[in-house]
Amino acid sequence: MSNKAEILSEIIKNRRSIFPESYTKEEIPTDVIEQILESANYAPTHKLTQPWRFMVIRKEGKAKLGAELGDIYKRVVPAEKFLQKKYDSFGQKTSQADVIIAINIQFHEDKVPNWEEIAAVGCAVQNMALTAEALNVGAYWSSPPLIDHLGDFLALGENEKCYGLFYMGYHNAESRPANRTPIAEKVKWIEK
Repeated sequence: MSNKAEILSEIIKNRRSIFPESYTKEEIPTDVIEQILESANYAPTHKLTQPWRFMVIRKEGKAKLGAELGDIYKRVVPAEKFLQKKYDSFGQKTSQADVIIAINIQFHEDKVPNWEEIAAVGCAVQNMALTAEALNVGAYWSSPPLIDHLGDFLALGENEKCYGLFYMGYHNAESRPANRTPIAEKVKWIEK
């Protein structure tokens, strides 16, 4: 590969969600985490609101997050729908990741519609995912309904909301082909 477009295209086409069960115990250096976060900061943002707010959760913080998700699950799920396996999965998943980044949005309703802030954060997370791919770090954006109850745990402000958890870890997952239908089936051209 010799030009930037080819390199970028390869990174985009090779990016896959890599789930925590494939993560190894190798620690991601702080400078790699910061590089992934720095790429998020260059996402497009209307009126330069830069609505992305991230919380990096590592080490003992992961166990606290797992316990909090389990407590929320116990609190909000009716007893007849409670699954012990699901409850146990929160601690397991958070312990398998080396780093978990809470994806939060700070809304600026006086400047732009909320959907534009959500779109900007989506772009920021895509930048993170592509940078992680380029650095051989597995990543996966999880957005379970329980995140709606993480406001206190994350100390979110009144105009902030959590939109997911970005799990990361070095991994041993096999590469797999993309499951995409041709783009031509999804595009119409208007030329006249």
